[in-house]
Amino acid sequence: MNVKINGKATELTTELSVSDLLTQQDVESPDMVAVQLNGTILDKENFATSTVQEGDQVEFLYFMGGGE
Repeated sequence: MNVKINGKATELTTELSVSDLLTQQDVESPDMVAVQLNGTILDKENFATSTVQEGDQVEFLYFMGGGE
């Protein structure tokens, strides 16, 4: 199954929940990451029930503080 993760073509062997995808992709601090699936920001409560499927586009969004 082919998907795009952060703009990079990626092949997955099976459909995964967003939670499982975060684990499989070794995302550091997954509790601090927002996930956009096909242009829609997902609520963290839906990570376990939202499934990544063929042709989906997934973006992991990291928020960083800063400034003065």
